[in-house]
Amino acid sequence: MAGKNGKIRQYRKPLNINLGIIIFSVIFIYVVICVFLYFTQKQIQPYEVRTGSLSVDSVYRGIALREETVVTSTDSGYINYYAREGEKVGSGKLVCSVDESGELKEMFEAGEAEDGQLTAEELADVRNEVTGFMNGFSRKQFSEVYDFKYTLEGTALKISNESILADLESLGTSSFVTYCNAPESGIVVYSTDGYETLEAEQITEEMFDESAYQKNQLINNDLVSSGDSIYKLVTNENWSIVIRTDAELAQFLLEEEYVQVRFLKNQNVSWAEVSVLEGGGESTLVKLDFNNSMISFCTDRFIDIELITEDESGLKVPNSAIAEKEFFLVPQEYVTTGPNGADGVLLETYTEEGEATTEFIATTIYQETDEDYYIDNSVLEVGDDLVKPDSTDTYTISRSAVLTGVYNINKGYADFKEIQILSQNDEYAIIKSNTTYGLSAYDRIVLDAETVDADELIY
Repeated sequence: MAGKNGKIRQYRKPLNINLGIIIFSVIFIYVVICVFLYFTQKQIQPYEVRTGSLSVDSVYRGIALREETVVTSTDSGYINYYAREGEKVGSGKLVCSVDESGELKEMFEAGEAEDGQLTAEELADVRNEVTGFMNGFSRKQFSEVYDFKYTLEGTALKISNESILADLESLGTSSFVTYCNAPESGIVVYSTDGYETLEAEQITEEMFDESAYQKNQLINNDLVSSGDSIYKLVTNENWSIVIRTDAELAQFLLEEEYVQVRFLKNQNVSWAEVSVLEGGGESTLVKLDFNNSMISFCTDRFIDIELITEDESGLKVPNSAIAEKEFFLVPQEYVTTGPNGADGVLLETYTEEGEATTEFIATTIYQETDEDYYIDNSVLEVGDDLVKPDSTDTYTISRSAVLTGVYNINKGYADFKEIQILSQNDEYAIIKSNTTYGLSAYDRIVLDAETVDADELIY
């Protein structure tokens, strides 16, 4: 645009304020400040106290001892089993046969016998075996997979072999077959390991090393010689498990006489009588005697168990919330009540003229004994003289003690509360409820005691 003098002047645009950009900028700055404060401030997480229980369990892997009789073959030939492993047979009942000619083996392999089907009861047994194996399986004992395989195969082979046995008379081959009947009643097991005659007093530390343990699985249709082991019978329902513990726990169990045991294989719980063995090496050997449940573990030499030694109920708090704090010990007679009803002590002070006087110092009581109160050490110092109410007696602060507790944040600041631990494991502790200076259900405490200081305000 040209002026009167012919010069061109630049046109000035009016200032237009974009309200949207301003609002966005303010919000952006606010978000940046909030994020900065979040990462720079202490992260104090609360935890609400609830009632609960805590079982203090100890997991051990022990050696099972039973009354076992190994039965050997009187002839040579191919072994065929008719009783399922883990099944109870009576004295004189047929368990297996030894086929000298090998015709039964050929029949089995060729499938000439009639097909068998599992009954409802046998199906239920298989389901229980599968469930028990899954509950007790550990990758460290992978060899147990093969034992489980042989157990399932034994169930199927029993049905097939029973069909073959029914056809023996019609085939005219019974003269070549030796029938092996049980010499006494018991539970049939198709494996040996050399521990059948082992006594509890003979167990050593080295026997717990499973890398040196060898189990001989007896398989259907295998060729056996005269004198070979063909099966074994567990003849008594009373049995034992030997575990390794420390001397302190062993003494505790011995004093209790009986302990509750949970079997990890099937989660069943049973009571065992306790006895302590001598000569266990660095560890103490403890023998647990049972009078039931043997049939569920008749094929297992090493068994995982839990010792349920405690089952406490109370207020449940995480271990991370537990802290320790030091307090002064003051005789109870030196604690009084102030004008506003607060607890406190009379501190001896001196005026500018040197005259002795007293000053009421409010202080919180955190715990008490028969003679003393635990009071806060942040408002007093070692060497301060306290005056006994309505007396000229004085007490010089010199003693202190440590309390275990948590930080209560119900009032908006970290207030230390003493706790009494009844039971504790790796994650939680059960504390006594309804104590004078302690916690109550639904109190809010600091989850991690290391993130807060005493009397710190909680935002």
